[in-house]
Amino acid sequence: MSDNITNSNNDIEEAILYAKKYLEDLLSFFGLNTDIYATTEDHEVIELNVPSTHLNGFLIGAHGETMRALQYTISSALKSQNFSHTRVNVDVADYKKHRAQRLLQQAEDWFKEVQGSGKSKDLSPMNAADRRIIHQAATDYGLQTESVGEGLERHIVLKPVEIDKSNQK
Repeated sequence: MSDNITNSNNDIEEAILYAKKYLEDLLSFFGLNTDIYATTEDHEVIELNVPSTHLNGFLIGAHGETMRALQYTISSALKSQNFSHTRVNVDVADYKKHRAQRLLQQAEDWFKEVQGSGKSKDLSPMNAADRRIIHQAATDYGLQTESVGEGLERHIVLKPVEIDKSNQK
């Protein structure tokens, strides 16, 4: 056996194809034969998009729980095959995309409130994906953010940017 053979597969394209086929095979067990759109934007997360079908509600699940379970299952399958790229995002009928757009519309009001008042604001607890959306948008808006709390109570605190007055004359 050669010493330079590795048990890790670093090719993102191979990981994408594996994840795509895995999800398509999984969905076929539910009688859904559809073509999954698979890509990556950042060469870190594999994006799997399931087109709209009669099984949308079933595949999304309550509050996206089934999509998260699919992500976990596919990620575990990639790990078991020694792929180095194992982060997966599954979206059904653009559910996550539309949810993110609604969240960002709400967040704009929160951002304006914090900027106008100059006071921090604690948001309601939210899942990691939603927190990531808010962190990025708030930073783009010129605010600081911090995630606080544990588990289901984890939430974001929006903060106005503190100006360092020690360097000003």
